[in-house]
Amino acid sequence: MLNPFMFKANDIRGVTEGSEPEWDEQGAYALGGAFVSVFGLAGQKIVLGRDMRLSGPRMSAAFVEAVLDAGTDVVDVGLASTDELWFASGHLGLPGVMFTASHNPGKYNGIKFCHPGARPIVPAELVTIAELATAGPAEPAEVRGTRSELDVLGAYAAHLHALVDLTGIRPLRVVADAGNGMAGHTLPAVFPGGAGAPPVEIIGLYTDPDGSFPNHPANPLEPENLVDAQAAVREHGADLALVFDGDADRCFIIDERGEVVNPSGVTALIACRELDRHAGSTVVVNNITSRSVAEVVAEHGGTTVVTKVGHTFVKAAMAEHDAVFGGEHSAHYYFREFWGADTGMLAALHVMAAAGATDAPLSELVTGFARYAASGELNSTVSDPGAVIEAVAAAFADRGETDRLDGLMVNGPDWWVNVRRSNTEPLLRLNVEARTEEQMAALRDEALAIIRTAGPQH
Repeated sequence: MLNPFMFKANDIRGVTEGSEPEWDEQGAYALGGAFVSVFGLAGQKIVLGRDMRLSGPRMSAAFVEAVLDAGTDVVDVGLASTDELWFASGHLGLPGVMFTASHNPGKYNGIKFCHPGARPIVPAELVTIAELATAGPAEPAEVRGTRSELDVLGAYAAHLHALVDLTGIRPLRVVADAGNGMAGHTLPAVFPGGAGAPPVEIIGLYTDPDGSFPNHPANPLEPENLVDAQAAVREHGADLALVFDGDADRCFIIDERGEVVNPSGVTALIACRELDRHAGSTVVVNNITSRSVAEVVAEHGGTTVVTKVGHTFVKAAMAEHDAVFGGEHSAHYYFREFWGADTGMLAALHVMAAAGATDAPLSELVTGFARYAASGELNSTVSDPGAVIEAVAAAFADRGETDRLDGLMVNGPDWWVNVRRSNTEPLLRLNVEARTEEQMAALRDEALAIIRTAGPQH
């Protein structure tokens, strides 16, 4: 079973639990054979990991069986965060497969693929995998592959600390909300405590990996999922908080007041650090990142490249332009020194290094990057997304420059409005930014009224 709607622009995600699953073990088996066939991996080797989702063992096992039947060896790293799997692909020089549905509810599972060195596959390759898998399982190879196990967690943590040295910072108290996701697996390795460890006290929230997500959904894009970390910062007098998504490739930052640091502000902060080390380099952002980032990058002598939303697009741009860093509004952060892949933990280390290098609170460090008022991402479910986008385009037609790089973007002199379809969910997403809070609110409300009245919702 492979529902065609589970194939997204960047990865595969579909329901595996309940009475109406969108894919099952037979579908996972078909995908394993298709993956080997599309990339010509027979007789070669891949690395595979999975997150804590309840369906992970059975779904990944079926996929592995198909890969072995196709004559390909599997290096199984077991439970892993997605960025740990990217590390394994880069460290070992192997194609990678990660079983995860990121921030989606527990009934979902999915797959993220990469080429050796954590290089992204492109959407056309994912389409080919889907077409081949839905045609049925492949014929077994004459020689079956072999499966081995490898623990890469220690090497992953050592690599991160080689990139950001925290040993000389002032002592920090940091709340870390793993959301019962894979950050609960990686945090103890990155912050082991004891002699010689960085002077960071971690106050953990929901650090037991549990695919049923018993405390709150592991989706930090939703404000209600940040509340516990915000309260813990205030309760413990912490310097900051980290809030990870389910597979821990994203990390939201909360300052010492319990206020969320806009991911564009985090992008600007890390961009400054990377440009200080690699003068004149390129920084990649997506189409709805704050204009403040490009302004900060230019002030630090760098160049900004804008791409579509989504990790495959950002990674491709990172490789094309040899960019030192990339950031998205969704709190995905990409690093040249991490094979151009996204890692929430490395971004967290950069923020801690910046905060620990001064006595000033984090809120002061990012003040200069908050140059515009942002709406945040507002989601609507509508019957005809294309028609709704055109209705917004018509309403704003004579008020700014329009581009279609990623949905509809209307650029005014000191504001912009973006409406686009989600890459991963059946939603229409609205983002607005303007110089003042009042201007942003007016544009936001106008666009949102059009979206929610232009066609029936479902």
